[in-house]
Amino acid sequence: MSDKPDSNPAARWGEATRLVRGGTDRSPHGETAEALYLNSGFVYPDAETAAARFAGEAEGYVYARYGNPTVTMFEERLRLIEGAEACYATASGMAAVFGALACQVKAGDHVVASRALFGSCYQIITTILPRFGVDYTLVDGADLDQWARAFKPNTRCVFLETPSNPGLEVIDLAAVTEIAHGHGARVVVDNVFATPILQKPLAFGADIVVYSGTKHIDGQGRCLGGAVLSTRQFKEEELKPFLRHTGPALSPFNAWVLLKGLETLKLRVMAQCSAAERIARALAQAPGVERVLYPGLPSHPQHELAMRQMTAGGTLVSFFVTGGRERAFSMLRRLKLIDISNNLGDAKSLITHPASTTHRNIGEEARATMGITEGMLRLSVGLEEPEDLIQDLRAALSD
Repeated sequence: MSDKPDSNPAARWGEATRLVRGGTDRSPHGETAEALYLNSGFVYPDAETAAARFAGEAEGYVYARYGNPTVTMFEERLRLIEGAEACYATASGMAAVFGALACQVKAGDHVVASRALFGSCYQIITTILPRFGVDYTLVDGADLDQWARAFKPNTRCVFLETPSNPGLEVIDLAAVTEIAHGHGARVVVDNVFATPILQKPLAFGADIVVYSGTKHIDGQGRCLGGAVLSTRQFKEEELKPFLRHTGPALSPFNAWVLLKGLETLKLRVMAQCSAAERIARALAQAPGVERVLYPGLPSHPQHELAMRQMTAGGTLVSFFVTGGRERAFSMLRRLKLIDISNNLGDAKSLITHPASTTHRNIGEEARATMGITEGMLRLSVGLEEPEDLIQDLRAALSD
């Protein structure tokens, strides 16, 4: 038996162990919880060390915008969970999305994206990037023929969400990735709804994964944060220079909160998925509900695909009530337990009316192409007793 220490024990750990212990770097004090380094700068033993660190010739921190020990622990833990070579943490999920795209495109390039996107992601693709000369094409994410026809000689990358926000559209990751790579384009996946617990896009060939840590990773509505996971080369050569100089750095305190959130991520997500499926089945039988969208139900248009790509149906349920906005707002007013909020992935169940909140700014025409009607509601299922949530919804739906 070798007496040499195991240089990489995390490689042998299961997912639950990585969620609790991955990336931990204890200080000489030997603390049990990860240390919180609330500092913006660092000192050096001598000028030569400072010069070497800035030149990239020596290990060590130089400035919190470039890196921080607490942030590094969060990055390393999430990297291990995702199975990626590298991770770069950001101040928010949208900073992660914009950074992952903007660092690799320039004027004259072309981006292909699924049409069903979160409102701010839609604005980046259709409004912000075009200001810098980047063209785009939107496609029906479930239509592989549209994906194949959308590519041009100058297509640089693909951006998609699966499941999408708020319509829970599921996209065939392996197929889209194969098409994109055939055209020399990278694939960027917003995996926030599935979380790394339910779906690992890199395993299906995706190149880059982005998260809003604000959602399930925190899981308790406390702070903002985001992350980009990729190859080491992409991080070092394209992403890091862009983010370091544009400044969306994750604060050490938020990184610490997200670290603690990762410890319980799997327990929370699996419990929420179980409850979400029960609630989706109950809503499908509720009076006044026209349609329920939940990837875990056989009635979902891409149910079979969802079950191949994901280990469960997810924590979100979208449904449509009769009577449009008036009926939807009336139902929201009647809720006693579920809170009205545009956040998701929280321990508390939250519900929102996408047409007037998260997707208001994209316009009526764009909402129509995404299937977002005035009667649509998006429910983020929390950790309450499922039966209590079902009773709250039934009471609110009753006339």
